Amino acid sequence: MTAEFDVLGIGNAIVDVLAPTDDAFLDREDLVKGYMTLIDAERAETLYARMPAGVEASGGSAANTMAGLASLGGRAAFVGRVRDDALGQVFAHDIRAIGVDFATPVATEGPGTARCLVMVTPDAQRTMATYLGACVGLGPDDVDPVKVAAASITYLEGYLWDPENGKAAFRKAIACAHEAGRRVALSLSDAFCVHRFRPEFMELLSDGGVDILFANETEISALFETGDFDTALQATRCLGITAALTRSEKGSVIVGGDEVHVLDASAPEKLVDTTGAGDLFAAGFLFGLTRDLGLARSARLGSLCAAEVIGHYGPRPQVGLAEHVSGKY
Repeated sequence: MTAEFDVLGIGNAIVDVLAPTDDAFLDREDLVKGYMTLIDAERAETLYARMPAGVEASGGSAANTMAGLASLGGRAAFVGRVRDDALGQVFAHDIRAIGVDFATPVATEGPGTARCLVMVTPDAQRTMATYLGACVGLGPDDVDPVKVAAASITYLEGYLWDPENGKAAFRKAIACAHEAGRRVALSLSDAFCVHRFRPEFMELLSDGGVDILFANETEISALFETGDFDTALQATRCLGITAALTRSEKGSVIVGGDEVHVLDASAPEKLVDTTGAGDLFAAGFLFGLTRDLGLARSARLGSLCAAEVIGHYGPRPQVGLAEHVSGKY
């Protein structure tokens, strides 16, 4: 059956606030470098007031991936909840402007649109403090079975697994996708998520709920409770699914069936901010899969997309990716 969308992403709709900081600032604010921490509205206001001047940019992991896929020329849709406030208007405008179908009803009451405070240290590492706000209202009623069935792949971000109604939305999307003969992809999102929900993630990955897995080296090692990447890699292969494991400057390892591909990373002209690197890798990889490029070429495309986004502040591409990567993979 012909798909209306290449990928439907389901995740948190967030506006990022990015600012340059240093390790001393992270220590003073009791933030763990390189990790994501969930915060409440009061802490969000306090931390925002203490941060240096920054820039606002629409974000959210799955939303970034859909933006990247659309920039490559793919047909992308996104499901995520925002409030009818200024940040919600910014998010909706930005994701639609890049060509992503976004039709989730706007919340008219309750918490405001989510924001992620991103502290970028001189080594380009990002440390995040996230107020989920309106995102926690996303539930199974927001998942349209017709739209899921219209997408070749449904892409789920691990961050959304935290609230119970988010889990219910995930399970409904997985059931709808597989009933329609479509594939499901999952990003583990952050080691924070893996530590909190490891048994549940393992169940999803072991019972046929997920066809494609995205994880970085820290996340996959946490999933299999090992400090050795090779051990985690072999355990991943035993799952019998397609997995894209990213290792920052070490590149990526892609497994699927009898295939194993070890690929170098694509280096940016200048490393500025690693925010969105995994999201854009997923965008390129998923675009490649929907174009039958094979695992290795899809991963090379993902690496090129990641290199573009880490060369500037913000989690989404600043150039048209289709032209940027043309002839390079």
